[in-house]
Amino acid sequence: MDHRYLCCHRQGNEVGISPEKNLTINLHTVKAFRLAIVSFFFLFTLVLGISLFFPSHVRISRALNMTAGREDFIAQVGDPANWKSWYPGIENAPLYYENGQAKGVVMDTASKVMLIITGQGPDEVTAEFRSRMKPVVNGWKLISHPGTDSVTVQWYMDFRLRWYPWEKFASMLFDRSYGPKMEKGLDNLRNILGKGLPSP
Repeated sequence: MDHRYLCCHRQGNEVGISPEKNLTINLHTVKAFRLAIVSFFFLFTLVLGISLFFPSHVRISRALNMTAGREDFIAQVGDPANWKSWYPGIENAPLYYENGQAKGVVMDTASKVMLIITGQGPDEVTAEFRSRMKPVVNGWKLISHPGTDSVTVQWYMDFRLRWYPWEKFASMLFDRSYGPKMEKGLDNLRNILGKGLPSP
């Protein structure tokens, strides 16, 4: 028997990876991948299930008492050219025109975010935030109090949310994000329209 052949044969077995060991490594990889997929699916289902308890319609609002006439109110709220006098953050926003008439403002030229008037009545003006996202309704409402010289001006925002979990969870921050700006806007409007009275 050739001892050199045996020596080389033994060294080959020691250096190489046996098929059984390679199969074991592949099985562990497949199990880890399956576990990752199942964990992700379970976590997504859990988050989705929790988000379904959140409402699809969220309204945030602020109100302030002031002395103001209906005509003065409509003149400020219903004319986008006057928004820069009281609406926070749009002092330098260009006007948006439709058929030669100012219908809103362009709040962000790059992302094409606009606030456009969609309706106007004797006591209420509505507008929409339009962007790549779902439109958000803004409304300003004048509430009269017979027998007094004060009115309540309400500013509200309506969000219609899709089923996406991240939209539902983000809705928890809407009041904190938009509330202070709405309060500031109403305070500016009060200073323009007339002397403020205690809030309700």
